[in-house]
Parts: sequence; structure tokens; C-alpha cells
Amino acid sequence: MWKALGLAGLAGVAAGGAAVARAERRRRAYTPEEIRSRLHERVAEAERCATGAGG
Repeated sequence: MWKALGLAGLAGVAAGGAAVARAERRRRAYTPEEIRSRLHERVAEAERCATGAGG
């Protein structure tokens, strides 16, 4: 039973590592212009939310 539990844990760690690596590759695929554009969109959205909540 402990062996099965250990193998299941090991499989979970491996799957988690693969998911993190995939997300990192996707993040690094953006060009600087895309990152800048996304950042500006997020700032504009935050400003809209702050303006709507304050008034």
C-alpha cells in the first residue's frame, strides 16, 4: 500500500512539474510588445474598476 501511495505522489509531482514547465514556455513565448500591450490593458481595467467602485 505504501509503495502505491509513494508512486502516486511521485506521479503527482511529475505532473505538476510538467504543468509548470508548460506555463513557463507559454509565458516566455510573448514578445516584449505583447507583454507591454497586456500590461496596459490590465492597468486600464484596474483604473476602470477603481473609478466604478469609488463613485
